[in-house]
Amino acid sequence: MASPVPGPAGRQADDPLTALTLAELRQRTSVKWRTYAPDVLPLWVAEQDVPLAAPVAEALHRAIDLGDTGYACGTEFAEAVGSFAARRWGWPDFRVAHTTIVPDVMMGAVEVLRLVTDPGDAVVVCPPVYSPFYAFLAHAGWRVVDAPLGADLRMDPAVLEDAFRQARAHGRRPAFLLCNPHNPTGVVHRRDELAVLAELADRYGVRVVSDEIHAPLVLPGAQFTPYLTVPGAENAFALTSASKAWNLAGLKAALVVAGPRAADDLRRMPEEVSHGPSHLGVIAHTAAFRAGEQWLDLLLTGLDANRARLGELLAEQLPEITYHRPEGTFLAWLDCTRLGVPTEQPDGEPGLASDLDGPAKMFLDRGRVAFSSGHVFGPGGTGFVRLNLATTPEILTEAVTRMSRAVQAHRRSA
Repeated sequence: MASPVPGPAGRQADDPLTALTLAELRQRTSVKWRTYAPDVLPLWVAEQDVPLAAPVAEALHRAIDLGDTGYACGTEFAEAVGSFAARRWGWPDFRVAHTTIVPDVMMGAVEVLRLVTDPGDAVVVCPPVYSPFYAFLAHAGWRVVDAPLGADLRMDPAVLEDAFRQARAHGRRPAFLLCNPHNPTGVVHRRDELAVLAELADRYGVRVVSDEIHAPLVLPGAQFTPYLTVPGAENAFALTSASKAWNLAGLKAALVVAGPRAADDLRRMPEEVSHGPSHLGVIAHTAAFRAGEQWLDLLLTGLDANRARLGELLAEQLPEITYHRPEGTFLAWLDCTRLGVPTEQPDGEPGLASDLDGPAKMFLDRGRVAFSSGHVFGPGGTGFVRLNLATTPEILTEAVTRMSRAVQAHRRSA
């Protein structure tokens, strides 16, 4: 039987990750809190256990009070992103005119790929990678070519080049769907790595579409590089959103940014695509990028502390698990292969994000803690789990304690 989780020892107004109790969180009706039974600690899907940032909440309250619930209009969202990008990432030549709003990053990526590829063309991805990449690409009819990450979880230039060569051989207009920063590994791609990517993409005629939804969530010790600021990336696209950093997944909005040589392609985006974002979503995302930096910095401090805390907890209770300390995102990629838990899903057959196998299934069944199962992220993910760090220190501590008990129970029954 799972043990209860203590509440915060003392609420700290300056740390969003300590603001809510488990009882308060369980009142939420989103997928994170309603998928599993109440005795399960949910550390799987990318929702944060935080209150809304005050500037976002105020903007939404004002819109509701005014009845401002019509259709999205204007360029304020893009202007807010541009100002944020200049301040945080040194992107001074961000061009609002080279942007368009889309419902969310994944749908936006699909629409961009439709502009620059043909049906049946190849799209390269670097697994283990965000599982909807596979689902959306397969559903839309593209051929997926894997360029697996190296043992250090970073892009391997030789593997990338081989994948680009394959992609070029299997279609007239290949593309590469980049995850920057990378989900699920938490790797933040360095500028020199992105420069190599840009050179290879240019050599093989591969169009790059960069998913940068986790860009605001770079932790101390790393630096985010927008792909479009890298020389040679002028014909690429990037997509961003406040969805992950400010916990706005339920308020749909995202932004596509085109490089200078891709702007004409973006102008061919069907007008109806930009009708998809919620007006309230655009208002919320604009407020986050425009006025939510103080809240974001406090969140990053809390995530940095949780990142360190997780390492300490695992070293004490589960040293067999290899912890790949994330440089960005609020996700931790845990290598559980040494636990000896059997798996049924072979590499190369990513499933739905809700599928459970191997260690993730064992942790749920025996420990009542839910993680994302590694196999859904593609080749290299079997035997891993993805853990969401964006929770209270108390929940994180209890989760690792339950994991340890689950492993002990598994070994007794083996």
